[in-house]
Amino acid sequence: MNIVLISCDTLRADHLGCYGYTRPTSPYLDRIAAEGVLFEQAFAADVPTEPAHTAIFTGRWGTKTGIVAHGAHNAYLSKETPWLPQLLWDRGFNTAACDNLYKLKEWFARGYRTYINTVSKTRWIDGKDVTGPAVDWLRHYGRSEPFFLFMHYWDPHTPYLPPEEHRRMFYEGDPYSSRHTGMERVRAQAVYPFFHQFHYQYLGPVTDPAYISALYDAEIRYLDDQLRSFDDALKSMGLYEDTLLVVVGDHGECLYEHDIYWDHAGLYDAVVRIPLIMRWPGRIPAGTRVKPFVQHVDIFPTLLEAAGVKVPEGGDGQSLWPLIRGEEESAHELIVHGECNWQASRAIRTREWKLIQNIDPWVFQRPPLELYNLAQDPGETTNLAETEREVADELLAQLLKEVDKRLGTRPDPIRQTLTATGIPAVARLERTMAKWGLTWAEWLKEPDPRRLGL
Repeated sequence: MNIVLISCDTLRADHLGCYGYTRPTSPYLDRIAAEGVLFEQAFAADVPTEPAHTAIFTGRWGTKTGIVAHGAHNAYLSKETPWLPQLLWDRGFNTAACDNLYKLKEWFARGYRTYINTVSKTRWIDGKDVTGPAVDWLRHYGRSEPFFLFMHYWDPHTPYLPPEEHRRMFYEGDPYSSRHTGMERVRAQAVYPFFHQFHYQYLGPVTDPAYISALYDAEIRYLDDQLRSFDDALKSMGLYEDTLLVVVGDHGECLYEHDIYWDHAGLYDAVVRIPLIMRWPGRIPAGTRVKPFVQHVDIFPTLLEAAGVKVPEGGDGQSLWPLIRGEEESAHELIVHGECNWQASRAIRTREWKLIQNIDPWVFQRPPLELYNLAQDPGETTNLAETEREVADELLAQLLKEVDKRLGTRPDPIRQTLTATGIPAVARLERTMAKWGLTWAEWLKEPDPRRLGL
């Protein structure tokens, strides 16, 4: 057998047709889902990219690996931690990656016989610069021995720069018209200079926020085109039938929710609910949909079981095969989420409720606790932490107990990171502000884009 694991960075589930979205952003991915299994309630436990992918490849929560932050210099994954590509290589799989996570942390290159560090010559990490090398690798090695191939697409990540023919796919009108005023709220954010440098300057003088959100959808459609191209190659080489294909998002994206614009901060469902789709002809019945909670950490034991590899002890994931076969009704009764990048927080979700504990909200205006009734308010618009105090207290106690149980005798890595580095994103902001001759602290005293000539 072969395994292809495709990570789609910054892909939120509810912007895909197979998850109920009305825009035609994902016709081919919808087809893949119809040919296999779609997990309706799949979640990232730790976000964003660095901790999410570490959880996928180790099958362990960040509370165990210590990897809970993105870009924190104090983070290190022990070489003793079981690592999916290495375990498959040891089993006789030819392992390869088309990826660039190695630039973040060295452990993302472990266990690969071939590591293709993807770069783009045309724009921000273009999907064709992932698809092309992956197909070339398949032509050389795909039919000679069992393989594990990891592919990492970044197209839905900022800056949203789809090819020209995609840019007006989901938008009509003039995005630069002076009649629009929506960007004024965006420019008022304290972190605006960072995102101007990283994102907005590439889009021109946009005045309509709806255009930027439409570009996000256009990026998904372009990603969908790349998935079609890769899958066509898989079929043309005769690899379709014996390949387990897994498509997963590492996290989602807030487009405007909670005053977070086109970024993945916060533990809201726009960020933590991710797509997870698997296809294996003849092994997974077409059209299967799984409703119970599943997490990133479940991918690790699921793939190892499919490959006939013994799952190491001490993991936190559950194999998804019993759910796929309908032999079990639940894998997880609750999910604990964590983040440590633009802010530090944790959350706990049950079937009905989500409680967010904001440990350090940094410059974001966040109360210590946020409580949402997910059954009645799936958009998480009304914080019930004060009016449903008893529920909030009970969930907070459950969250703290669950975190303590997972930590054991280990120190809390979120609080360790805050002590060692503070909010990890601040270092990046300091470098940004230095270009204008300011420190971050100086900017916060008067966060007016006009000071920067913007």
